[in-house]
Amino acid sequence: MRVGIGYDIHRTCEGRALVLGGVEIPCDFGLEGHSDADCLSHAIADAILGALGLPDIGHFFPPTDDSIKGIDSQLIIQRAVAEADSKGFRVGNVDTMLVAERPKIQPFLPEMKAMLAASLKVDEDCVGVKATTNEKSDDIGQGLAIAAHAVCVLLPK
Repeated sequence: MRVGIGYDIHRTCEGRALVLGGVEIPCDFGLEGHSDADCLSHAIADAILGALGLPDIGHFFPPTDDSIKGIDSQLIIQRAVAEADSKGFRVGNVDTMLVAERPKIQPFLPEMKAMLAASLKVDEDCVGVKATTNEKSDDIGQGLAIAAHAVCVLLPK
């Protein structure tokens, strides 16, 4: 068994869609980033890569590569899962925590779990997605950013 952790944060910005866990959430802002800026999916991918002892997603998907500008972060997770598969591992489970002052995440959790489970090639009950606020402290609490934490267990195939 291997365990990895992941973390990602993106600043909010106007004029972009807000995508979290592969789900587009109706909102008056999105997140800045080279990809679709899905910080939840990025944290998950980094947790998988970390469990494998590999570099983070910036190594595999550098922000300087214009050919992947706007890439769907589910493809990033799928690449991390493929790396695990090539090393003889499969995802056992993933647990995550989104940290956002707004929008309210709760109504979208079931759809996020379904999307992430498909990308991770696991049952939905192997994916935990929770959300909290930062109680109005720091940039996240002021609505200037959204962050995500993830833990992943990899099991031998």
